Amino acid sequence: MTKLRSMMAKASVFSMAILKTCHGFYVPGVRPYEFEQGEEVPMKVNSLTSIHTQLPKDYYRLPFCRPTGGPKMASENLGEFLTGNKIQNSPYSINMLREVYCQVLCQVTLTKLEAHTLATHIKYGYHNNWIIDNLPGASVGITGSGQQQTHYAGGFPIGFITKDTKEVYVYNHVNIMLEYHNPDGKDGHRVVGFAVEPMSIAHEYSGGYEWDGESSEGFTKPLSTCKANEHMNLDSKGTYYSFQKVEPEQSIIYTYDVTWKYSETAWASRWDVYLSEDHMVPAQVHWYSITNSILVVLFLSLLVVSILVRSLRRDIAGYNAMEALTDEEKEEELDESGWKLVHADVFRPPAKYPMAFCIMVGTGAQIGLCAFFTICCSAVGFLSPARRGSLMTATLIFYMLCGCLAGYVSSRLYKSFRGRQWQMCTLATATAFPGLCFMIFIFFNTILAFFRSTASVPFLDLVIVAAMWCCVSIPLVFLGAYFGYKEESMEFPTVTSTIARAVPEPSFFMKPLVGISMAGMVPFAAAYVELFFIMTSLWMDQFYYVFGFTLIVYLILIVTCAEVTVLLCYYQLCAENHRWWWFSFFASGSTAMYMFLYSFFWFGSLEASKMLITYMLYFGYMFLICTAMFLVTGSVGALTSLWFIRKIFGTIKVD
Repeated sequence: MTKLRSMMAKASVFSMAILKTCHGFYVPGVRPYEFEQGEEVPMKVNSLTSIHTQLPKDYYRLPFCRPTGGPKMASENLGEFLTGNKIQNSPYSINMLREVYCQVLCQVTLTKLEAHTLATHIKYGYHNNWIIDNLPGASVGITGSGQQQTHYAGGFPIGFITKDTKEVYVYNHVNIMLEYHNPDGKDGHRVVGFAVEPMSIAHEYSGGYEWDGESSEGFTKPLSTCKANEHMNLDSKGTYYSFQKVEPEQSIIYTYDVTWKYSETAWASRWDVYLSEDHMVPAQVHWYSITNSILVVLFLSLLVVSILVRSLRRDIAGYNAMEALTDEEKEEELDESGWKLVHADVFRPPAKYPMAFCIMVGTGAQIGLCAFFTICCSAVGFLSPARRGSLMTATLIFYMLCGCLAGYVSSRLYKSFRGRQWQMCTLATATAFPGLCFMIFIFFNTILAFFRSTASVPFLDLVIVAAMWCCVSIPLVFLGAYFGYKEESMEFPTVTSTIARAVPEPSFFMKPLVGISMAGMVPFAAAYVELFFIMTSLWMDQFYYVFGFTLIVYLILIVTCAEVTVLLCYYQLCAENHRWWWFSFFASGSTAMYMFLYSFFWFGSLEASKMLITYMLYFGYMFLICTAMFLVTGSVGALTSLWFIRKIFGTIKVD
């Protein structure tokens, strides 16, 4: 009874979220915590990231201040490890409502190697990613016009390079700006905002004091570069201090300020400004994307209705009327042509690689259903950014559970083709695409380990993923195949002849390759605007939250693929080409080809480093994503065409 109530509650939340996702509907991912005045507010540090290299690095790999007793890992889930997160404790001491003014944290004297490493990471544009009470630190800076600007995704830079002299400077002072809210009926305070304003200051002690970096006296001695009981301000830049240069033998003093400010923002809505990037991308852009997609679908639907319905009605009426003629009258109708002529061959199994066709359609159905469930859960807020790694974890779980569908679809098709190697077909369905993904992932993971990147997944987590695949996913595929083979063989409305009919030479525009190359343009055009935001989120460390739009675009993409493929298959049958199985798959799947070509165009916006690994990671993982898209769209086209062709041949009378 409890499970039933839970399922009903989730269903009601889902139906409400479909109406509200365009406003960023959010279900909180963690329980709120009330801090008492003076209570410690822990700050954690995540991996350093750079969009130019795509190689996340351990925060404590660079010469930063370390906590007493050394860094300690925070508890992480599987999804966080797979996405390169490495969350650790920090040495910063923050207490609720306690202001801090230019507090000395530590002093680090750079060796030649440390200076080179720090300068290299600054040149590659690495960013800090700090977390307080599960909130990522926003970055506050001054624009070229002198206005203050806040970015809520991607963290804040660890340093900068001057344009004229090309000298490297490190941000060794941070203003930690926190906002709190007092909930009704609660005694404590909740953290509802967190931003960091980085500054570069060549600190010096008053009176010429030189600190060895270890004695306790250095933590209390006043700095000549700081004013007593005043917070550091970016507006005063350059008035009484210089920037902290990164050079060997330089002693860098790290300091920080902490400011607290009351906010009316409730705890449940504190993520809104992060997800909307303070409305930097207007909602009208996403509405434009949806409008564009809907117009494409409406145009296609009208085209399908006007061409297919009218033509099919005329064709079916003509073919059935001809059946009523006498043999002499039939001989006079020598000009009979069209799709009826291939009735004895249209359901002939693919001449080449019928097993591979079944495997690819089954795998595409599995990935497609997995993507649908994942997007739906994200749309209602269950996979919000507040739960780091939850999207990756959910994708893996849904993919495993959808293995039943893959086995069922591939087995049903293979049985209708009268295939005999059903064990091989089922095993390949369970291992082909996951095996490809796992091999590429292991290859990249090995390379990332040599680069000492946090994106390198620990061995134990690799074992967990392999166990999930071998012990859950593969048995579920075989279970689905078992039920698929127990079903009666798929019945076709016409009898297949012994000898295949020759396919006449088509005109240029009716050649299958021409149709395949052109078919993917329309579905891609329906989804490319939203694809830009997804790519930005995936490769530029931006938050993506408009999964309600994503769900609509995903459904529009599927409908568009189905309509285009049905239309092209109809014209191929009219040209007396009965080899439609692979044509329907590749015609719809060519959408992925345009997506992969678009990834080359989009790659320029990353301003990628010249490191080979960056190119390998980007194009390697984009290849996997586009392969998955190819299987999904291809299976949609193949299954829709099968349904369409069975319908039209079931409406005519055949001798």
